[in-house]
Amino acid sequence: MTTIEQEFIGVASPALGRADAGGHPLQGNYYTPAGRSPRTAFIAAHYNVDFSEHYMATRMAERGYGFLGWNTRFRGAEHLFTLDHALAEIGVGVQLLRDRGVETVVLLGNSGGGSLMAAYHSQSREPNIRPPYGRTKVFEPALHLPPGDLMVFLAAHPGRPEWITRTMDPSVLDEADPNSVDPDPGLNMYDPRHGSSFSDEFLTRYRAAQIERNHRLTAWCKEQLDAARDKPARDRIFTMARTWADPRYVDAGIDPSKRPTPLCYFGDPRRANYGVMGVGMVNTMRTWLTMFSLTESDCVAAPHLARMDLPTLVIQPDADSGVFPSDAQGLYDGAATADKEFVTLPGDHYFVEPADARDTVADTIAGWLSGRAS
Repeated sequence: MTTIEQEFIGVASPALGRADAGGHPLQGNYYTPAGRSPRTAFIAAHYNVDFSEHYMATRMAERGYGFLGWNTRFRGAEHLFTLDHALAEIGVGVQLLRDRGVETVVLLGNSGGGSLMAAYHSQSREPNIRPPYGRTKVFEPALHLPPGDLMVFLAAHPGRPEWITRTMDPSVLDEADPNSVDPDPGLNMYDPRHGSSFSDEFLTRYRAAQIERNHRLTAWCKEQLDAARDKPARDRIFTMARTWADPRYVDAGIDPSKRPTPLCYFGDPRRANYGVMGVGMVNTMRTWLTMFSLTESDCVAAPHLARMDLPTLVIQPDADSGVFPSDAQGLYDGAATADKEFVTLPGDHYFVEPADARDTVADTIAGWLSGRAS
């Protein structure tokens, strides 16, 4: 068994410097085989999830690679997220690898990190992201990002705006009341009259209503921000209820895979939908526009994939309850590079099961790297 060294790294943010209490806003762990300085290393980051102890870190180090599980200052602070600052802070991590002699940097886009790392690569090639709503300029360090060399998508979805839209409940009548439900069963997937399968007609109407809810929230945020532009409090926090309502949680015939149903990442989907755990449930209005709006956010993979000129590997679990086969196929099809591969492997979203799922992923990635990296 290869001995692994783990180095904690804490550095200042180009946006904030160092915290007054002494902490460093940017933190992570760098894993390497003991006594070696790998020439190929991964960097994994997410919108808000802590990736410093990512499940692939030690496995890739055991196979001879470096792995930086990297956190921007938005870990655990989704409601404060801004894309240009996050990209600049990921750039700090990439530069740390370069400064350690890494010649080949692998951008690992896991789960929501897929669209984030795609945006990073896209911005490093050709600055294209827009400034957040209400600002006129993109954060300067985000215009000068050190590029990566290879791209791996792992159980990745097409972006925060698309993901939140397809899982938000369109039967919400009042955004301030999590119990408000439109009596029209055509907008409520949990109405018992539907059972466990949905017609094409229902799905067409349902998806259109989900998009409408996204647009409605976008319009409200912009109106509120515009009205408060000259006031002391120019932004505020709001909550968004009922965000576990993708019909695929219930109907296994939609986007078929080996996933169990009914199920979402928080268990029973109907119960989760009326609970307080989920993506995007707490936002500032600016963060909603930056991260979740279909029209205002650049956290969408598709346009960034059009600039994807790196060799690319797409890995999809065959039993994922929230990222589906069509998501992986979309990433693969959208990646502009001719050097790309698509693999489906046994496992749930985090490859917890079966018992050897994570090692299979590591072996697959290592095999793909052979001949592409040292």
